[in-house]
Amino acid sequence: MPRDFDPDQPEWMDRPQPVSAELEKDLKNLIGLNRYFGSHRIIRRFLSAWLQPGTSYRVLDLATGAGDIPRTMIDWARRRNVTLRIDAVDAQPATLEIAKRMSEVYPEIRFLRDNALTYESAETYDLVCCSLALHHFSELDAIRMLRRCRELSHRYVLVTDLERSRATSAGVWAVTQFIYRDPMTRNDGRVSARRAFSFSEMNQLAHAAGWRNFGHTRFLFCRQALWQDQRTVAEIPLPAVTLGAELPCPT
Repeated sequence: MPRDFDPDQPEWMDRPQPVSAELEKDLKNLIGLNRYFGSHRIIRRFLSAWLQPGTSYRVLDLATGAGDIPRTMIDWARRRNVTLRIDAVDAQPATLEIAKRMSEVYPEIRFLRDNALTYESAETYDLVCCSLALHHFSELDAIRMLRRCRELSHRYVLVTDLERSRATSAGVWAVTQFIYRDPMTRNDGRVSARRAFSFSEMNQLAHAAGWRNFGHTRFLFCRQALWQDQRTVAEIPLPAVTLGAELPCPT
């Protein structure tokens, strides 16, 4: 099934809007979806593989949305004597305002209003993440986003998203028909399933963005992830990933 992306028809949550009960409910629904359908689990898996107790890390979360990925990271880190300083970037002011409210007991997180495609930092980060945002972009901008993630990191990069397939569309339809039934969540969930990249397309985007020696695999509930250790790329001449290949992810 081909990708269905129209830049002139953004998802409802991406449209200019004030803080509202509808947007707040949608963001809470997305947190629930991330919690119960694997996104938080993926994040914790990579943190466990990469970050060491007693160490401090500077982290960037691009297109942070409700800020639940940074909060998940902090919850994980606090239990393991890991210190994180997280910059959470999003272009939507109403979304950022709600995310800040939800993060009042997380002083480790700094929320910044900026365009993820053009965000600049004086220092690079130990870890750059982008979770469930790539499908919001055109192919060209998705390549720009992947390239920006690499440029902003001197160590780890992790990008996760849905995988487009008939199974994904059917699963999202069922979840938004019977569980998360609010209009914004229902619309955006179904649009996201059609806009997501297939597994092979995601791999092609990474190659087009200049990624080499990277990991790419599937996870439960129609999710996929790209990751890279920049130190490995610089220090060890590993073979590049072949198109569509699945590599074992960190355990």
